[in-house]
Amino acid sequence: MTTDKKFLRSGYTTGACAAAGVKAALIYFSTKKIVREVEITALDGTVLKIPVKSLEKISDNEIRAEVIKFSGDDPDITNGAAVFTTTRRIFDDKIIFRAGLGVGTVTKAGLQLPVGEPAINPAPRKLIQNIVEEFKIGGLEIEISIPEGVELAKKTLNPILGVEGGLSIIGTTGVLRPMSEEAFKNSLIPQIDVAKAAGFDTLIFVPGKIGETIAKKLGFDEGAIIQTSNFIGFMLEAAAERQIKKIILCGHIGKLAKVAAGVFHTHNRVADCRLETLAAYAAAAGLKASEVQKILDANTTEDAAQIISANNLENVYKKIAERASFRAQRYVFGKLEVKTILVDFAGKILGSDIN
Repeated sequence: MTTDKKFLRSGYTTGACAAAGVKAALIYFSTKKIVREVEITALDGTVLKIPVKSLEKISDNEIRAEVIKFSGDDPDITNGAAVFTTTRRIFDDKIIFRAGLGVGTVTKAGLQLPVGEPAINPAPRKLIQNIVEEFKIGGLEIEISIPEGVELAKKTLNPILGVEGGLSIIGTTGVLRPMSEEAFKNSLIPQIDVAKAAGFDTLIFVPGKIGETIAKKLGFDEGAIIQTSNFIGFMLEAAAERQIKKIILCGHIGKLAKVAAGVFHTHNRVADCRLETLAAYAAAAGLKASEVQKILDANTTEDAAQIISANNLENVYKKIAERASFRAQRYVFGKLEVKTILVDFAGKILGSDIN
């Protein structure tokens, strides 16, 4: 018996695209040859062959290369975007990085780069520096542009993190492997670092847009609002490690009821105990068995909430909020304080343990 197995394709990062453009320019400076593909060695030792779409001689000391981002089977928003590098020879021994159109600038402390620097992360810089060292060509000014980056950056966390004007040139090695859960989780952590650097020691954790909208309406500072996605436990641990003093969980009852039940990865394919949690608390508050069964049979938490409301048991939400806070605080062994705000899809606050 044979089984079909799909192998996911790897790609290369925006940093690797920029490095490939630099290498194509340096080959031209050295040999006057225009190459259509270059080979670079990623920081983990992987050899990448990267096509070069175009190479333009601007002057004897300035070359502009275009490389098209290929993300493989990773759902990366920059897949297919043009990455331009303009490599200029300068009379210096330094490598100077510049942010061109669509590449952001760091405006908040707490990231890997100081405020005012182009958002070209350390790993891509190292990848480019390794290539420059191969050619022993002297000083260079390297400007990276991603024209689509101005709009694409609006779909990322960059505006929250304080990277303005475009995308970050990222990547840890240069190889872009299909996004793992671990990689996505780690991409959320810089929000905490930026908030802490801005002086916040109380953060508002929101699993999604509903919680974010409510947090803003309640007057919480946008700089303290942190997107956690489904990874509430992971982000609580990250906050505790960074000695954040207090977390306020603010989100839809369907997500945070799971936390009250001790579930800290809230994707419905990992654990779905929303209705069971609501039913248990409603039963403990005196709801008769036939109504408890209706909650268990409900399609959504919104439907279940109508049953709770019809029986005048809205006080259960405060108890669920208290339990979510208790469980979350226990999850990080009491290293920080936790409070909880539960809302519905309409943005109405159902319950809270904030006094």
